Amino acid sequence: MGKNMMDDDKRRERPKGDTTVLRIGVNALTPVETEEAVENAGVAKTRLAGGRAFVSAMFAGAFIGFGALFFLIVTADPAMTWGPKRFVGGLAFCMGLVLVLCCGAELFTGNSLMVSDLAARKVTARGMLRNWVIVWFGNLAGALLLVTLVTMAGTMGLADGAVGDLAVATAAAKVTPAWGTLFVRGILCNVLVCLAVRIGFAARSVADKVLGILLPIAGFVAMGFEHCVANMFFLPMGLAAKLLGYGADAAGVGALDVPGILFNLSAATLGNILGGSLFVALAYWYLNGKASAPADKAR
Repeated sequence: MGKNMMDDDKRRERPKGDTTVLRIGVNALTPVETEEAVENAGVAKTRLAGGRAFVSAMFAGAFIGFGALFFLIVTADPAMTWGPKRFVGGLAFCMGLVLVLCCGAELFTGNSLMVSDLAARKVTARGMLRNWVIVWFGNLAGALLLVTLVTMAGTMGLADGAVGDLAVATAAAKVTPAWGTLFVRGILCNVLVCLAVRIGFAARSVADKVLGILLPIAGFVAMGFEHCVANMFFLPMGLAAKLLGYGADAAGVGALDVPGILFNLSAATLGNILGGSLFVALAYWYLNGKASAPADKAR
């Protein structure tokens, strides 16, 4: 009824004899409009109070962790073959970014897009880096909180322990490759993640957001790329499952410890920054953005 009343008001506001048909835009934003939306969001992020940014980031860390847990549960089924398992697991993981974009939360990897604001001189390097540091640690805190709750809930024992075994195997596979390999996987991962985030900005509805991000996110998971926030859940969860006695026969399980976790996160984080900032943020700013006045130095 409210919508009909607004339409009636608009019709009453029109001059007599105006037969113009009212049109409601349903198409996605253009690339230029999307760039403007991304940059406006980046400015708002630098103005967010530290405590609010941290709590919002905790939500994002937990949301991505829920997606990672969904991945583990779905792919623990031994009846699925490798290809379908990767694809279905990737679709399950998408739940994390759906929650981030639709519910609202600060995600470190998506915030790589703030580099376009820096290029447009809408934010300062100090403001951007402040946001990144707060959000990275907030994401980690949210992921670790979820690991604690999942461990207490006994979720690793599902499917006769298959979920716990897979958690250990997945984490071990992430700490055994060379640092450079993990770094490049991080670059490739955040190219797809930031493109998915841009799709979210371009969308006109929740349904658009959800449908638009499915394939980029499912794709990076299926391709085995490295997402630092997802790994903030996968790696501690794998270590916790290992300490509970799961996955003793997993390949590379000996490397799954705190130094191994930090080894992976350092490579994945730096790769994610480069992939999102250079190959997406700066590239699309160059194509669609325009320079603004210098940012307020006090920001």
